[in-house]
Amino acid sequence: MPDFDVTAPDFTIAVLYIIVVMGIGLWISRSQTDTKSYFLGGRGTIWPVIGISMMSANLSGTSFVGLAGAGYEHGIAVWNYEWTATLVLIFFSLFVLPFYLRSKASTMPEFLERRYDTRARKVFAAFSVFTAIVIDSAGALFAGSLTLQLLFPDVPLWTLIAGIAFLGGVYVIFGGLKAVMITDTIQGVLLIAVGTIIFFMTFWQIGSWEGVRQAAPEGGFTIAPPADDDFFPWPGIFTGAIWLSFYYWTTNQVVVQKVLAAKNVDHGRWGLLLAGGLQLPFLFILVLPGLMGREIFPEIGDADQIWPALVFQLLPEGLRGLALAALVAALMSTVDSVLNGSASLVVNDFVKPRKKHWSDARMLLLSRALVGVFMVLAAIWAPLIGSFGGIVEYFQSFLGYITMPVVVVFLGGLFWRQPPRHAAFWTLSIGIPIGVVCFTLFEALGLFDLQFLYGTGLMLLLNLGIFATITLRSEPPKLEAGEDIWSRESWRKDREELANKPLWKSHHMWSALLIVVTLVMVLSFI
Repeated sequence: MPDFDVTAPDFTIAVLYIIVVMGIGLWISRSQTDTKSYFLGGRGTIWPVIGISMMSANLSGTSFVGLAGAGYEHGIAVWNYEWTATLVLIFFSLFVLPFYLRSKASTMPEFLERRYDTRARKVFAAFSVFTAIVIDSAGALFAGSLTLQLLFPDVPLWTLIAGIAFLGGVYVIFGGLKAVMITDTIQGVLLIAVGTIIFFMTFWQIGSWEGVRQAAPEGGFTIAPPADDDFFPWPGIFTGAIWLSFYYWTTNQVVVQKVLAAKNVDHGRWGLLLAGGLQLPFLFILVLPGLMGREIFPEIGDADQIWPALVFQLLPEGLRGLALAALVAALMSTVDSVLNGSASLVVNDFVKPRKKHWSDARMLLLSRALVGVFMVLAAIWAPLIGSFGGIVEYFQSFLGYITMPVVVVFLGGLFWRQPPRHAAFWTLSIGIPIGVVCFTLFEALGLFDLQFLYGTGLMLLLNLGIFATITLRSEPPKLEAGEDIWSRESWRKDREELANKPLWKSHHMWSALLIVVTLVMVLSFI
């Protein structure tokens, strides 16, 4: 193992980067005058910022080191989560986004209310806040602090957690979503740059593509492991990975909020396609470096240490500081997005409907206070995760068991006219508790041996059954203007709007091209 000592030049570069990013975030805060600008950036965000910001928020500190660690231990199957996300983002841009933006909803629970009822909005808003703080934010803080403790072993864990929470939260308190998206864009570019450097330097050490294949664990150079594989059985692509992507990319407030801030539908679509395209290189900039690291560090103690090990083994002083800044950037990008998204849910879904007489200034003050409160709560909860004994590895499976009701009610409401107003409330109220019980029995207690991607598929079928039963036993709703669902007519109008545009401006053409590139890459690694 290399020496993880951080030299003065490295530390200086990382600190300067953090100061610049925070300064930009605080400078942006001057333009925040109401909750619309604070949570949605005034709905004027352009597509490059949307795309890179979404990618950056997804690439949390946990993912940044976790993808490389999974590549080291299991091979390239973990990339299935990324390329399926590309296809889901294309679907989102073509079929779902226009309805989100047309509704002028500020949050995903608000959109759910317009299709269903107020009860569904409250249940989903409470669910979203809980998962954002306890899982997304606290999980990123805990896992990220463990990685940073390799570099700063004398610093207590709680100090690192508090520091990351402060860095990710302070400029969000003042700058809102616009600060989040601009700083995330800067950080996204840095993440890609550092990941690319690590890939080429690691590949240079290996020497050839055949050497990369030989470095993989047995059966690890394929995205389609056997159906009984413990880590990622190939049927899990269809029973779990795709549906988890639907939850994360099309219903999760923390992510979708960035698209709701789009200047118009075109900017939203191009932003989604960019975010989808950026998922594909993760195979090269994160997964394969971890896999190749098996040749350089064949007996590493913890697989998740491989990315920082490669940084300190291969990069010279200065570039190490840039890599350290990239790691901190990954942590900040998740924390800032979660804090802003959670505050948006509370203000828009719980406070505004009850306090309509409050002024914009008062709402803005409450919004900033909530960001601070959630920052503290996530930092307090994060160290407690360690007492659960490895629950971090269960986060993906936990989401698989409890989020399928959300996927069913959103997609069902958008593509099926029949579901009544009360279908979402009862599906969420029944499906989420059942998911918690099943997660506890299958994963936490291990009473049943079931790979969680198969468990996700069973939860999807169960909730489809609940939703369909309620729908078929009820009268269909009378949908008002603005509550329309997808139809062939909406698709026809979309094609007519593209008829007068040159081909290179057609999002259909770029969507098709991105699908082809994705399938070519997928087929190359089966």
